[in-house]
Amino acid sequence: MPDLEIRNLHVRAGEKEILRGVDLHVGGGEVHALMGPNGSGKSTLANVIMGHPSLEVTDGEIIWGGENITEAETDERARMGLFMAFQYPVAVPGVTVTKYLRTVLNAHRSARGEQPISLKDFRQTVQAAMELTSVPEEFTRRYLNDGFSGGEKKKLEILQLAVQRPALAILDETDSGLDIDALRIVAEGVNTVAGQQGAELGVLIITHYQRILHMVKPSHVHVLYRGRIVKQGGPELVEELEAKGYGWITDEVDAQEAAAV
Repeated sequence: MPDLEIRNLHVRAGEKEILRGVDLHVGGGEVHALMGPNGSGKSTLANVIMGHPSLEVTDGEIIWGGENITEAETDERARMGLFMAFQYPVAVPGVTVTKYLRTVLNAHRSARGEQPISLKDFRQTVQAAMELTSVPEEFTRRYLNDGFSGGEKKKLEILQLAVQRPALAILDETDSGLDIDALRIVAEGVNTVAGQQGAELGVLIITHYQRILHMVKPSHVHVLYRGRIVKQGGPELVEELEAKGYGWITDEVDAQEAAAV
């Protein structure tokens, strides 16, 4: 897969600066966890990677496969292989899951200069993805997220991941609001898709809980605080955060910033 490189990224929403110099590199086959207290800028980073129009990049670059995509539109980034599972997936009454998935697949095929997928191949693709992610077939006949529970919405996001087979999956607090059974199904789906794609898929999991990281094991862990990555490590950092919380990191950063004034 192409590598994602974020270089000295500064991001503003309106008059408020949220990200203050983020550097991050996600390679193929790697699972990165981005953690940190509420309000640290985690979801902002996810949204700016995908090109959210309300966010302004004031400095720095987002590089995808060696190409600067800082100014690229959201749909361009999606066609390049970037995928985001949202914390709060939106309902679209009147549009079935089947229609949505076929539209998305054909948009990707069109970007590669390919013909629309045949109905037979589409059915086979979706069936294989449902079996892979343990999503029931009846999901595909429902309207997109309309009347879905929180857990069902997150399962559908993982089904989309399996169908689309992106090169980079950004999971923005996919574990938020899930009971333990739904969390296990989502985690198993992520692990299965990542295992199947291997080095063709990079994963960035954004969370402030540790529980999903006991099921989806990260290769790299980053702590975001006040718009900067202030701590990095391997999976052992998850255990340390679970035992000690964020206070030992945030106190250290606050003391350093106070001393620099």
